[in-house]
Amino acid sequence: MKKISFLFLFIFIVSCTSNTIFEKPKDLIPKDTMSLLLQELVIASSSKFIKNKNLEKKINYMPLVYDRFKIDSTRFQISNLYYMSTIDDYQEIVENAKQNLEKQKAVFDELKNVKDSIRKDSLDKVKLLKKKSDSIKKSRLNLKDSLEVKSKTKTKV
Repeated sequence: MKKISFLFLFIFIVSCTSNTIFEKPKDLIPKDTMSLLLQELVIASSSKFIKNKNLEKKINYMPLVYDRFKIDSTRFQISNLYYMSTIDDYQEIVENAKQNLEKQKAVFDELKNVKDSIRKDSLDKVKLLKKKSDSIKKSRLNLKDSLEVKSKTKTKV
């Protein structure tokens, strides 16, 4: 009886391991787009508690992010679940998103510090930093546009 109990216990413990990797979905969001999407979702979720230009708070910006990337929340959840099951890919995506957010934060913090100073030479720094922030925005838009072109060509083929 003890042997059978130990056998069932052993089988139960071995069967509880979590090596689940889900099947790759048909409409999986590519890694680089997923990284950009996570960046935008972090910004949208953190902006919920900040007043907008109409002095309104607690606005849900998530649907706007989904519309911008032309996806729905279900597709994001399915892709997110798949990437979470392949932890190496997900960690790479999250690290990339984190690095890009830190770069953006550094530029905007520097821009804020320059704007706060009253010195005359800071105006030149403001112009330079605005150019940097504009180039970051353009590069993000160019990357997004190139991803859209890639996805359109894949669907045509």
